[in-house]
Amino acid sequence: MIRRNLGPIAVLVGGLALALLIAATGPRTQPMSLASQPVAVRTMTASKQTVRMRVTAHGEVLPKTESNLVAEVAGRVTAVSPAMVSGGFFGKGEVLVEIERIDYEAALEQSRAHLASIGSELFNAGTEYRRLRELAERESVSESTLDGARNRLTIARASLREAKVRVARAERDLERTRLIAPYDGRVRTERVDAGQFVNRGEAVATLYSIDFAEVRLPVHDDDLAFLPLSLGRQQNDDAPMPKAILKARFSGAERTWEARVVRTEGELDPRTRMVNLIAQVKSPYDQSADVPPLTVGLFVEAEIEGESVEDVVVIPRSALRTGNRLYVVDADNRLVFRDVEVIRVADEAAYIGDGIEDGETICLSAIDSPVEGQPVRPIGRGAASASP
Repeated sequence: MIRRNLGPIAVLVGGLALALLIAATGPRTQPMSLASQPVAVRTMTASKQTVRMRVTAHGEVLPKTESNLVAEVAGRVTAVSPAMVSGGFFGKGEVLVEIERIDYEAALEQSRAHLASIGSELFNAGTEYRRLRELAERESVSESTLDGARNRLTIARASLREAKVRVARAERDLERTRLIAPYDGRVRTERVDAGQFVNRGEAVATLYSIDFAEVRLPVHDDDLAFLPLSLGRQQNDDAPMPKAILKARFSGAERTWEARVVRTEGELDPRTRMVNLIAQVKSPYDQSADVPPLTVGLFVEAEIEGESVEDVVVIPRSALRTGNRLYVVDADNRLVFRDVEVIRVADEAAYIGDGIEDGETICLSAIDSPVEGQPVRPIGRGAASASP
């Protein structure tokens, strides 16, 4: 029994002895401290510059002046100008619609005839009054007779004034049988044809002027600080108004038009904190050969030119940290936290005033759990390049 168990016991003892020998003669591991590896970060070099601020807004092109063409007399339409179609152009003073004149010509002749009759009555009343006054001076007629002649003269003079008013009214009604264009413009809609009867006060067309086009541009109140505009009554009329570049995709290509901001609507929307600026384009339908007309109804983007600000560092918006803080890399390639003055944040750029010096290195990369003094490895150093 004992001999049968010696074999396995001898194998087990031999294995343990071999394991101890290997452990005793094998290589020993030495504990090592892991050195902190610098984080690679993208950087840029701060460069102070003078920046002209720009404000972006969007709006729809509208006519400066729009009005209804209204018939001021009633009658049958005898003629309509070829320009009286939707989209038709017309010039100031052009006859757009003609109303039948016969009745108004007859009314004018009647009023003129009545004026002539009253003039004759006035002449006779004046002659009679002068004759009776001479007789009264010789006490040949009574005072009551003279008073009656004086009264008839006064009535004749009043009737003459009334007759002149009737003639003027008849002449004016006759002139109003021709509907005249009040300005150079274009027809938006028309509702009249030859042979149609129109009533006094009936609108026969909607017109708008083409001397200027306007764009209503809502701008946030924070952006007004960078525009040379005032919401008050005091405004220097000699000061140049801000220029605006209007952009839109039109006629198969990207187009631009130059405009001027001429005024503000002066009211702040309490819900959106927006103020509406009005930009004008002169002669929108008389552009150069390579620029299409600025058509009413077109939706455009406007880039408004604002004030110039000196000593500004422009950085990517993503480089700005919570609490208006930047990460700056010092000469030893260590991270420094820096609180800065943020003048403006617009689109993808941030504009920094005080707090950063020209030539300092700004960290652009986001770092997980950053610690001030942490070593970093800058890559991609370069000067700032951003447009307002």
